[in-house]
Amino acid sequence: MRAVVQRVRSARVLVDGQVVGEIGPGMLALIGVAKDDGPGDLAYLASKLRDVRIFEDEAGKMNLALADVGGALLAVSQITLYGDCRRGRRPSFDAAAGADQGRLLFDALVRELRDAGVQVATGAYQARMAVELVNDGPVTILLDSRKAF
Repeated sequence: MRAVVQRVRSARVLVDGQVVGEIGPGMLALIGVAKDDGPGDLAYLASKLRDVRIFEDEAGKMNLALADVGGALLAVSQITLYGDCRRGRRPSFDAAAGADQGRLLFDALVRELRDAGVQVATGAYQARMAVELVNDGPVTILLDSRKAF
């Protein structure tokens, strides 16, 4: 599983002009699922999203996690995180999970985070979404359960 994580002052997702998920201060996570992902990948990403220290402490150092600052997480599924453009100009999505598997793992990730006490809002799976955010920093972090980067 992969995530592009951005520290935000606020973020929201719209589908057909209607807000389907919205948060105040916290993190926006664009999340991709690979076809060979399983429970270990899910656990790894849930732990990282919950505990990554990208929020500043009183000394201005990135030393605080989401719970430490009372922030929320907006999770948005994004198959394009597994787009591969190394051959040709059009992305290949061969490594991405199919719709059913991707939905199962994405939903399980959201449940695991909520069970851990994280306030989570989501986009709409497989919908064409407009994602709006106010970056804070900006701070953008890449996470990958296979530690590809």
